[in-house]
Amino acid sequence: MGRKHIIPYGLYRCEGYISANLARKTTGFSEDDLELLWEAILNMFEHDHSAARGKMAVRELIVFKHDSELGCAPAWKLFDTVKITRKNPESQISARDYSDYVVTVDENSLPQGVTCRRMA
Repeated sequence: MGRKHIIPYGLYRCEGYISANLARKTTGFSEDDLELLWEAILNMFEHDHSAARGKMAVRELIVFKHDSELGCAPAWKLFDTVKITRKNPESQISARDYSDYVVTVDENSLPQGVTCRRMA
């Protein structure tokens, strides 16, 4: 037991997809429903702090919106514009806080017809 390593801080990156247009045609999904989904994702750990999740929290939600129903670019191309780096990569000390990282989106590389919205 005494020799197990402890990770002082973990930063998880999750990627997801939603076809609001397909959902709209099938279920009547609306812009209000989409806003409610974003709010739910941002607060998903706030109402359930179990021992398994500890202090997990959504720090930021980055949403790409397409002008076209069928999309203006593949998802992988958009996800590649999001970069996470350590503020001090030479540091020998493990990251211990979200502020030890920099999250950037290269909005200049976004294809025409795609906008980026960052929510925290």
